[in-house]
Amino acid sequence: MLYLLLASLAWAFSFGLIKDQLTALDPTAVVVLRLLCASLVFLPFLKLRQISLAQAGRLAAIGALQFGLMYVIYLRAFAFLAAHEVVLFTIFTPVFVALLDAVIERRWAWRHFGAALLAFIGASLMLWNSLALSGIALGFGLMQVSNLCFALGQLAWRRERARAPQLSEAALVGLLYLGALGAALAASLVTTDWLAFRPSAAQLGIIAYLGTIASGVGFFWWNLGACRVNAGTLAVMNNAKVPIGVFVSLVFFGEDADLTRLLLSGAVMLAAVALAEGWFEKTQKA
Repeated sequence: MLYLLLASLAWAFSFGLIKDQLTALDPTAVVVLRLLCASLVFLPFLKLRQISLAQAGRLAAIGALQFGLMYVIYLRAFAFLAAHEVVLFTIFTPVFVALLDAVIERRWAWRHFGAALLAFIGASLMLWNSLALSGIALGFGLMQVSNLCFALGQLAWRRERARAPQLSEAALVGLLYLGALGAALAASLVTTDWLAFRPSAAQLGIIAYLGTIASGVGFFWWNLGACRVNAGTLAVMNNAKVPIGVFVSLVFFGEDADLTRLLLSGAVMLAAVALAEGWFEKTQKA
């Protein structure tokens, strides 16, 4: 779970940077550069000679879905939504993870689904009154497609990772980023005027930071943690970024927030993790 928390913390800094500094740029071009940076970080660790062509193709396809399509659609949603609305609409991801896991594994885990619903409620406590209900249908739809891509990619990675226990995550994850980069590049051929794309030096620095830390190291940590927890805990941790993001905004960016809601949201999230991990059952047995 530590890796999932570290990834959530890394992502908590990215929302403000994207909204304040990058929304004037073509979003697909930004995705391409972010994923290029992430790919360069992990290319030296690739073990292509130890990976079959079929598995390499599967890993690239998972990356194209989990990171590539997810990011292209996610950043496109910023054109229709405010930053807080984008954050709000990510809170459905735990429910998608729980439902998709039930379909893939052909079993229904009520404890995991209950934990996912608790995570949804916990995240909603921070954001329930921040949404303006007008002109956001398209943005909402884009975010749910993005959430589905990310949720399905996480579960697919968990299954694919188990097929290569002899290799480290670092030896495999570069293929995820290459697949994601390929998907983003393909999308940019349709949406991006590269000749008109002129980011400033400061914007390039932010993209490099987001690519290497938030996208590169952050998603590596996330997928590392995803293989070390059950599906219920994974679902819950998808919403950990909400109270963590608010805390980061308070401490590092001087923003205001309702401390009572922050603490209550965090308490509900902790209860969701406890339910997913079976802590309540262990306490009763003790």
